Amino acid sequence: MVSMVLFGIFVASAGADPFEVYQTMYRAAFGTSFSWQNTLIRAAPLMLTALCTALPGYLGLIIIGGEGAVVMGGLFAAIAALTMPTAPPMVVLTTMALVGMVGGGLWLTIGGALRHYRAVNETISSLLLNYIAIAVLNHLVTSTFRDPESLNHPSTHHIGEANMIGAIPGTDLHWGLVFGVVACIIAWFLMHHTVFGFASQVAGGNVRAAQIAGLPVGRLILIICFVAGAAGGLAGMVEVAAIHGRANDTLNANYGYAGILVAFVARNNPLAIIPVAILLGGIRASSGLLQRAHELPDATVLVMQGIIFLVILFSETLYGRFSKLQKQGA
Repeated sequence: MVSMVLFGIFVASAGADPFEVYQTMYRAAFGTSFSWQNTLIRAAPLMLTALCTALPGYLGLIIIGGEGAVVMGGLFAAIAALTMPTAPPMVVLTTMALVGMVGGGLWLTIGGALRHYRAVNETISSLLLNYIAIAVLNHLVTSTFRDPESLNHPSTHHIGEANMIGAIPGTDLHWGLVFGVVACIIAWFLMHHTVFGFASQVAGGNVRAAQIAGLPVGRLILIICFVAGAAGGLAGMVEVAAIHGRANDTLNANYGYAGILVAFVARNNPLAIIPVAILLGGIRASSGLLQRAHELPDATVLVMQGIIFLVILFSETLYGRFSKLQKQGA
């Protein structure tokens, strides 16, 4: 509610009617079946990238390297497809998914390894890894793996229409949405109904107590970072195999950063990530219509995301202060 009021003040200062803007956003996100499809297409990668932050959150880690995992997963998946031009499509897609997940998983594990072995702050290292991943992508698509025909937009060669992920029958939605929902359900089961998840939550609650109890905290950090990065890598693979057909700078579409917001709003709960990702996907889907109907900048939805993020952080600060006052009063 606070976010909506602040965003309303922002659009009013830009000369638009806040109530009409909210009506437009609802119509663009959920008003028609076409709007729903646009929303769900954008929600699919958000579900996967949110897991990049949510899963390490169980261990008390703040990982914001989802963008790098998406980029590396998409790049590795595209390269894998290009190295097997005569293989059957099912073999190519399976290999792309596995390679993309391994690429994203290993990339995010670097941040976990730096935290475990060198005590490097995982938030800073994972943020910097995002920039390194984007630099690696830009270098490779403009040199070693560049398609000579991609003149103004350096890209790899196309993976081939036969190797593209098709749409869910009866819809225009690609299978990435199913991947996102299934990944969230599996992540929830892993963290709430397995020994691994229980050990992770114990270590996240009190690292010292977990070490005294004999839990392998370092191994848990590396494994959970790999699993989280694998989800981001799968998102990158889906972007290549379902939408772009090749790897280029469009992989850097800020899905990784938006996933941080989804994870925070969902309180790192994998099941809660699904509706939150759909809501944020709807906000992102309304960007174009806001620009046309109200002459607002294309980045208006990014402003709204930023306001939501700041309000969440501020509410966390207030919550801590109220708890302190309650303890003092007691």
